[in-house]
Amino acid sequence: MNALPFRLIATDLDGTLLREDGTVSGRTRDALDAACAAGALHVVVTGRAVPWSRGVLDDLGYRGLAVCGQGAQVYHAGEHRLLTSVTLDRRTAALALAKVEAEVGRLALAANRDGVDGEVLIDRAYRLHPPLPARYVEHRDELWEAPLNKIYIQHPTLDDDELADTARAVAGDLVGVTMAGRGIVELLPLGLTKATGLSLAARRLGLGRADAIAFGDMPNDLPMFAWAGHGVAMANAHPEVRAAADEVTASNQDDGIALVLERLLDAAGAPPDRPQPV
Repeated sequence: MNALPFRLIATDLDGTLLREDGTVSGRTRDALDAACAAGALHVVVTGRAVPWSRGVLDDLGYRGLAVCGQGAQVYHAGEHRLLTSVTLDRRTAALALAKVEAEVGRLALAANRDGVDGEVLIDRAYRLHPPLPARYVEHRDELWEAPLNKIYIQHPTLDDDELADTARAVAGDLVGVTMAGRGIVELLPLGLTKATGLSLAARRLGLGRADAIAFGDMPNDLPMFAWAGHGVAMANAHPEVRAAADEVTASNQDDGIALVLERLLDAAGAPPDRPQPV
């Protein structure tokens, strides 16, 4: 049997590993299990912070390292503890937000508090996609009362790409700006990306960028693609992501990850069982 060409399999969650109903198909689970049995390591790399990731990881029986919060957090899922965490300077974030609002008008806001149990706080105008646990606040001042990993912003009329582009133009010297999904534009610590967290996790595992294959669907996955040896976009991915990828696979609904891993396992002489999608 030949060795797998990639020893690190980095997968985004929403729109990539997870189907629209929030589950992972049996076929994709089997392909990941077979790849790990053949010597690879699976690392989840998600924009979700730990509190929004932990339940999904536990349901999957995931016990390894996960990169959460757009790279801000390296989390040991088996031990339920943070190994690293990067916070957003709140004064800088408030200044960046003021600059964006001076350009486009008042924004709807949410904020992700730091920590394994950090809450997500949202104002009444913010539309949460998907509907995940959060606490409404009546006054913006509450958003700044404890350490944060990131701020979420929404505009009533600008689309996500327009809002992200404007935020970069007026505040990109203060904060990082990324678009992570429908209605999800985020302000992050400057320089922080999924690649930041993935490189830290890989170093802990004794692996490097040439060892990595990365799967994703949204612009927040682009730095991970640039870092990894091979980037795979889902068919449902944002156009920028498909254009930047080394290859495009099927959608998250159609076992896109499994199709690539099965091909690699076949080439290595270790084909997995292939149950029908469920």
